Amino acid sequence: MPETSEHSADAGHRFDTVLIANRGEIAVRIQRACRELGLKTVAICSEADREAPYGSTADSFLCIGPSSAAKSYLNQDAILLATRLAGAGAIHPGYGFLSENAAFADAVEKAGLTFIGPTASSIAIMGDKISAKRAMMAAGVPCVPGPDTALPDDPATIEHIALEIGYPVIIKAAGGGGGRGMRVVPSANSLHEAIALTREEARKAFGSPSLYMEKFLEHPRHIEIQVICDDHGNAVWLGHRDCSMQRRHQKVVEEAPAAGIAPDIIQPVGLACVQACLQIGYRGVGTFEFLYEDGAFYFIEMNTRLQVEHPVTELTSGVDIVQAQIRVAQGHVLDLTQGDVTCEGHSFECRINAEDSDSFLPSAGVVTHLALPAGPGIRVDTHIHAGYKVSPYYDSLIAKLIVHAPTRAEAMTRMREALAGTEIEGISTNIPFLRALFEDGAFARGETDIHYLEQWLKLRRAA
Repeated sequence: MPETSEHSADAGHRFDTVLIANRGEIAVRIQRACRELGLKTVAICSEADREAPYGSTADSFLCIGPSSAAKSYLNQDAILLATRLAGAGAIHPGYGFLSENAAFADAVEKAGLTFIGPTASSIAIMGDKISAKRAMMAAGVPCVPGPDTALPDDPATIEHIALEIGYPVIIKAAGGGGGRGMRVVPSANSLHEAIALTREEARKAFGSPSLYMEKFLEHPRHIEIQVICDDHGNAVWLGHRDCSMQRRHQKVVEEAPAAGIAPDIIQPVGLACVQACLQIGYRGVGTFEFLYEDGAFYFIEMNTRLQVEHPVTELTSGVDIVQAQIRVAQGHVLDLTQGDVTCEGHSFECRINAEDSDSFLPSAGVVTHLALPAGPGIRVDTHIHAGYKVSPYYDSLIAKLIVHAPTRAEAMTRMREALAGTEIEGISTNIPFLRALFEDGAFARGETDIHYLEQWLKLRRAA
């Protein structure tokens, strides 16, 4: 039966304790959202994270395995056992690790627990790039030119597909992500070598050699649309982000909204994303990723989880995305409609990594001094403190610096000041690189695409 109140929840979704199946800054973020909703939290850790500060602020703190992620944060059996031992009724996967693992989501639900995320079937559909593209085309979401089927084995047929699309093309792993399993092919001369190399890379990295081919857009921007959906047929999109500042397909700086895109251009795309969610019965938060070139949008993939860059959308939309995600998982009806969504001001996020600012090699060690900026329109999401030991076992992200201001220009000025006031000693960080980037004229004018940062770095090294 449908709910009669937006504040009621289906009995099958009720839980009062959440196990956070993640680490670092996102574990802190989820813990805060749970506390504000009156929920208890269970933090987990590996041997390397025993001294994590968020362990002391959780209601329970359990070590589930050795430092290796494969034996701890990716160990599904250990996480499910910890959930039962702690008496938690739900698992929040955060991002990375098991957040987009359909088998894990299914195991959580079969154990009688709530997975704070989409259903296993939605993750499976959108996790495979070919089935995702097919679903988006059916919903009227614009896609990059190319077939919605896997590449065959026959070389002649592959050549024909490439010619129909038109060079340059890009070869991608169907089960890929994170910038891996893809190659640009400028001409027919390198096509078959690229296919062979990418197939083997896809097989090793993702367990499947399945590939697909699309048109390679030469000067696009990377634009994202954030959605949230409940179990009762309601879905909204919360504005858009520009994530074009990338190095080796990894985002470095994100902003919301994407500058220079008129509402009448973006609105039909946002509504198409909502329609796609309704068609596949999507639940929870998700992000549609597009390439944008010459006024046209092209769908590339959907991330069926919370994004690292969600804070810029929170600050511009005024919606606490993590709390909304948890409430939807509890069975609540969304407490906002599309007409309620208004995006105000401009926001930037800088990913602060423990890495050398020139070579980008990871930097482990002890943080000997930490000073973080504060003031109106400044937010820092982090788990580190003076004395914290940065581990070599995991992703190098140690903090996210986010600012919000009435205009893009004011937000850039605020970020420059915030970066100037950020001090982390004892390890190397990418802060000097970020400070230099925010002084770049083309970036300040919004004259960048997804290839700009790589070119900027080459010129910087040559200088």
